Amino acid sequence: MEVMIPGMPFDVAWLACKNATVDAEHVDCILGYRLINEYWKIVCIAQSRMGTRIAPMLQERNFHLGMLRGSEAIRVERARKPITTHGFKLDCGYFKKLRPFDVVLKAVTSQSQERISFTDVSPMLESYVPVYVMLPLGVVTNGNYLEDKVGLQRQLRELRAIGVDGVMVDVWWGIVESKEPQHYDWSAYRELFELVQRCKLRLQVIMSFHQCGGNVGDSIYIPIPGWILEVGETNPDIFYTNRVGNRNKECLSLGVDNEPLFYGRTAIQIYRDYMQSFRQNMKDFLESELIVDIEVGLGPAGELRYPSYSSCQGWMFPGIGEFQCYDKFLEADFRKTAAREGYPEYNLPNNAGHCNDIPESTGFFKHRGTFRTEEGEFFLTWYSNKLLMHGDQILDEANKVFEGYKVKLAAKVAGIHWWYKAENHAAELTSGYYNLYERDGYRPISRMLSRHDAILNFTCLEMRNCEQDPEAQSGAQELVQQVLSGGWMEGIQVAGENALSRYDSEAYNQILLNARPNGVMRSNYPPKPKMYGVTYLRLSNELFQKKNFEMFTTFVKKMHVDMDHCPDPELYGHHRVPMKRSNPELKLADFLEASRPSSPYPWDNDTDMSISGGFMGYILSIILRLFKLRVK
Repeated sequence: MEVMIPGMPFDVAWLACKNATVDAEHVDCILGYRLINEYWKIVCIAQSRMGTRIAPMLQERNFHLGMLRGSEAIRVERARKPITTHGFKLDCGYFKKLRPFDVVLKAVTSQSQERISFTDVSPMLESYVPVYVMLPLGVVTNGNYLEDKVGLQRQLRELRAIGVDGVMVDVWWGIVESKEPQHYDWSAYRELFELVQRCKLRLQVIMSFHQCGGNVGDSIYIPIPGWILEVGETNPDIFYTNRVGNRNKECLSLGVDNEPLFYGRTAIQIYRDYMQSFRQNMKDFLESELIVDIEVGLGPAGELRYPSYSSCQGWMFPGIGEFQCYDKFLEADFRKTAAREGYPEYNLPNNAGHCNDIPESTGFFKHRGTFRTEEGEFFLTWYSNKLLMHGDQILDEANKVFEGYKVKLAAKVAGIHWWYKAENHAAELTSGYYNLYERDGYRPISRMLSRHDAILNFTCLEMRNCEQDPEAQSGAQELVQQVLSGGWMEGIQVAGENALSRYDSEAYNQILLNARPNGVMRSNYPPKPKMYGVTYLRLSNELFQKKNFEMFTTFVKKMHVDMDHCPDPELYGHHRVPMKRSNPELKLADFLEASRPSSPYPWDNDTDMSISGGFMGYILSIILRLFKLRVK
């Protein structure tokens, strides 16, 4: 019996099965779900079912495992003449049109008819996690030109050569709309996008409505547009404000989301107009599917949070940060909400300390402090709900702008891991994440994102608790586990990035573990969770140093489950479909329901795709592997 599969998109040459003795009338193949590199398994199982003796042989050229699309049945008739080896031919030239399918082999003999079904015969590609690399913050300069184009092209080609899937870039509001309202200059970014496209990489784009500078890792300074700052000179309440009146000019306060203070436009309208201009000027890149997702900046550092901790205002790790709701617009909203709910006597906190305090030194966060009172709980609920509504409203506008294009929206959530193990979770609370042992502050965000089918992008994937100062009561590992689990429970995709640039095997292994917390899919069932993608922070000359780049190359290979780069995202589950309109608006009661705590998904202790740290690391990994096998 010989099965030939010409014209397949992955260039599978042929599968020859010799010495077949079964007198099959026909073989029906419904080729679905996975294109398989282990066809011999099908034949061998068929052999055992049909009592035949078959010796399979597989030859392949440039074969990439992957999912094919479709459920159409292909009927194959054998040549009707008495020959020892029966030939069958499959016309599979249209596989690119198909959707995921099952593999079914049906053989008919004179005695019996049996159906043999195979699903997920090649599950490895299911565990493929694409890797992106964050471009330098100043790849497009304040003067709006592309920095070191020749050097960047060389680096991009090196990334492509080791299998990196794409790059991420900030598209700075303060550069594109810097001169005057609604005067946009996309020329430098068009030049950059064309370069990325020539280097055959994909692109993640951030709508960066915040200042660069003032946060950890910010190496350059790019302010928000000058004409916005001019409005702030006469109306400083457009900026986030702490209890003593210090203004933070990293981004606009969510209190002005719907206030027409900017030459007749509200903040939401400014963001919408910026994204509309991007769509109009980058239409060709959207249509060519160069851009895979658009992350919408929702606060400082592009993250959905308040600027509670900012180094430009003197914050130092592990300070608790400060509430940022004392501008006149947010203060008025709080008083209005409190009065409407029957608590006109409630006030904004005045005992939450300063940004570098520890929790127990404050009246608000200390044991049995204000955060445990009815007034404190009311404030924290209002504070976190305002953040949710802010993100929901901007993403709704983004959805309207990019509806119909094959891109996904994304939003970033900060990894506030310090004081996570304290009763008060103080640093999270000041950032707007109302997260306590008895209340989940992240799953409501995931529920909000699910309305827009948006990706949750989370940080600090590389961090381990043992690396942190014990006095900070950090829980980075548990935090990642909680946030990712909440996203999966709400049915959304989760992606992530490292918080700090690192080049060591320990950091890479932690990212690998978080990307696939229960390991690689080596069998069909049960399915295992995996992250939608990981963005490595960031591209630099240090990354390309020989030892660092070798380690990073290995990391990319492990993220790809030791397989070559897969050029088609459809094959590892990233189905590119036109963006649909967001679901109906959720009520606050829906978010409150999502805040009920639930047990996170289990996490393995170590990744099963470990990067060894030199010879001793290699020996240690072997010992650990043998020990695990022994335990099993």
